[in-house]
Amino acid sequence: MKTDKVILGVLGGLAAGAIMGILFAPDKGEKTRKKIKRKSNDYADDLKDKYETALDTISKKYETLKQEGQDLYIEGKSKFDKTKKELENLDIKNLNN
Repeated sequence: MKTDKVILGVLGGLAAGAIMGILFAPDKGEKTRKKIKRKSNDYADDLKDKYETALDTISKKYETLKQEGQDLYIEGKSKFDKTKKELENLDIKNLNN
């Protein structure tokens, strides 16, 4: 959700900035268009950077959670195997008595 809000904020800011730039531009048409293009490229680059940062963060968190899950599985399996062995030993001792 947070990423969606960031993207919407950036796009909204881009649109508002472009409109305000056109309305209040003291320059002639071609110069204004170049400024708009430059600003649009700046906003697009900023959006791309934020997207890549978010993607990198998500990937790192995924890998961390994946590793933690594997560690928990190994720990749980080890405890299960130990308990199973103890129960098997108890059954054998009870049969011998």
